[in-house]
Amino acid sequence: MPSAPSPGKPVRGSRSGQPIMALLDLLGRRWAMRVIWELRESTLSFRELQAACGGVSSSVLNQRLGELRHAGIVESGEGGFSLTREGQRLLEAYRPLDEWARRWARRSG
Repeated sequence: MPSAPSPGKPVRGSRSGQPIMALLDLLGRRWAMRVIWELRESTLSFRELQAACGGVSSSVLNQRLGELRHAGIVESGEGGFSLTREGQRLLEAYRPLDEWARRWARRSG
């Protein structure tokens, strides 16, 4: 998949090829983080994942899944789509963001 960000190659907003920049490009794409979040607890079929994401078009979802598979974050099998071991590890990095967002919600409420 030629448009998928990869470490060591220039990405949108950065020519350095630094791995963090490739990751930020990948996760900054519409629906990418949401797809990972929705796969946090179980394997979902394409239609289940599309419904869980609430509004993503099938073409965009298909593109994101391809990019996330290319990155080794998501895999597909008989039951649908799930996070790989690396995808689960990436999901762990969401925890501090979730905690920060919860504190933010309390301050804003």
